[in-house]
Amino acid sequence: MKTPKNSEVVMTELVLPNDTNMLGNLLGGRLMHWIDIAAALAAMKHAGRICVTASVDEINFNEPIRLGDVVKIYASVNRAFKTSVEVGVKTVRVTIEGDEVPSNKAYLTFVALDNDRRPIAVPPLTLETEEEKRRYDEAGFRREQRLRNREQLHALREQRQMQS
Repeated sequence: MKTPKNSEVVMTELVLPNDTNMLGNLLGGRLMHWIDIAAALAAMKHAGRICVTASVDEINFNEPIRLGDVVKIYASVNRAFKTSVEVGVKTVRVTIEGDEVPSNKAYLTFVALDNDRRPIAVPPLTLETEEEKRRYDEAGFRREQRLRNREQLHALREQRQMQS
């Protein structure tokens, strides 16, 4: 039985000068790198296999993170599908007093791979709390949106090819 709690990962990073832009804020690309690592670790904990990034659905930058700040990155599996999992990531800036100020959220999809680097089934996810059920349902909604968008883009491309 695998629960979201079993996949939890917490990474802590210190923002150094090489991590910042000219305004002294954490580079978005650096944060995305850290988010991808934390999410990959959570996916691998759940799947018990190597997992690779398939997509990043959303990443929101809500609160600047500055030079010298401590960043905590929380990641865990929201939902398991056939060979993939959605991982939710929350990033917080930790103040000198120890308060955690939410700064970013992201949703990433990972695919588990077998020894031949082909997709392999992942264990189902057992939900225990209302929060886990909410996150599970929202992950399903995001997946439906992703698939619908893919179909619509495919139809648009076919339509354009027929016109040319």
